[in-house]
Amino acid sequence: MQGLARNVDVLTQGLKYGIYGLMNLANQRADAPSDVFFVNFNQDCTSLAVGSKAGYKLFSLHSVDHLEKIYENDTDDICIVERLFSSSLMAMVNLSSPRKLKVCHFRKGTEICYYSYSNTILAVKLNRARLVVCLEESLYIHNIRDMRVLHTIRDTPPNVAGLCTLSINSDNCYLAYPGSNTIGEVQIFDAINLQAKTMIPAHDSPLAALAFSPNGTKVATASEKGTVIRVFHVHDGAKLFEFRRGVKRCVSISSLAFSMDSMFLCCSSNTETVHIFKLEESKEAPRQAPEEAQSWMGYLTKAVSASANYLPSQVTDVFNQGRAFASVHLPFQGVKNVCAIAPIQKVLRLLVASAEGYLYIYDLDTNEGGDCTLLKQHRLDGKQDEVDCATASTATATAPAPSENPASATVFTQIVQNTACINSYAGALRGRSPDSMSGTESEKYHEMMAATESPPKDGFRLDDDAEFPPVTQRTD
Repeated sequence: MQGLARNVDVLTQGLKYGIYGLMNLANQRADAPSDVFFVNFNQDCTSLAVGSKAGYKLFSLHSVDHLEKIYENDTDDICIVERLFSSSLMAMVNLSSPRKLKVCHFRKGTEICYYSYSNTILAVKLNRARLVVCLEESLYIHNIRDMRVLHTIRDTPPNVAGLCTLSINSDNCYLAYPGSNTIGEVQIFDAINLQAKTMIPAHDSPLAALAFSPNGTKVATASEKGTVIRVFHVHDGAKLFEFRRGVKRCVSISSLAFSMDSMFLCCSSNTETVHIFKLEESKEAPRQAPEEAQSWMGYLTKAVSASANYLPSQVTDVFNQGRAFASVHLPFQGVKNVCAIAPIQKVLRLLVASAEGYLYIYDLDTNEGGDCTLLKQHRLDGKQDEVDCATASTATATAPAPSENPASATVFTQIVQNTACINSYAGALRGRSPDSMSGTESEKYHEMMAATESPPKDGFRLDDDAEFPPVTQRTD
């Protein structure tokens, strides 16, 4: 009977994966949303930003069944768009001007400042204290309240993917980036005190993904090989957890993300599987029952334990690595995507946003784990189509040189250490008190200050009284 049950399970799994494949093939349609350049969740996973050749959109993530659009701008071709928590402060980069960073107040439709750099902007990260701009061989750290350049990390190893991450916690405000392009070294930089924190030798292969825990005390890493996920303590670089993502094949890791309580870590790649790991302290092996000790499995367990000291370290490492607590089988593969674990309506969900223009929301059993069930699928182009699974599509473009905006009386331009040409409204504010500014200048100054204020213990302080979504009303 047990053998029959196993066969039924295998048949069921095969049928399920076959259905996913048929769905993927059946929906190779010309109207699939294929012009998406960028998808990313904000710092607390309450909203999703989508950048495309038609502009950018912001969606609320407070409902499983309904994807509510917060804002839409259809004037620019946006390749990077980052929102500061649930405020109206946005940082974005146009595909047509890849060296220019714009900081905007999207609700008021105002541009607060802009900066131009000597090379293409590959990534932008921000929290309530700092804004980091990543170029291929340098990192610029700005004070987000006035956008002043505080520090430049020069001559970093070639980082063509723009791999870096910034802790969302302003108290443990750390920046992580690759310390080498040949091995998996993680350089941790203190973005508040502007000094190197530690270097973590995380992997033998170059890094592919990085993520901080929400409180900034842990950092998760993955290499280009993609088989092992590791979690380290930021303070001293000690390894806390090690998880085995796979053995048979190397994959390209798309993203790593902690849940807001740091109990779970999700990992997505270019395959159809998303893995969820549970970060719980290892416990001593339970004492075996007499009948189990006499079985062949009990004998094998004791034999492996007894011979661990004599086996190669690679073999014992595999035995000690944790396995996935839960998993998701996506209806696509080979498409760049980002994943997140976030509470929606007080229930923890797994979210996957793909560059083909879809958002998938899955159930996550936090007690039993196992396979996650697809709850809802949303298109990100605004069309009412929550069933189809579009096929992977990629769009590449060669970006022209950035256009130079004419200088104005309110724009202060300077060269930052001979590499970044700054055209910033914030420069005009430097060294001036709010009382000495004009009405427009003062308003922009206070917008930056209000949007980046640290939230009180009972909730976030937003930059508008009518700010959406109302984070202070959330109890999860």
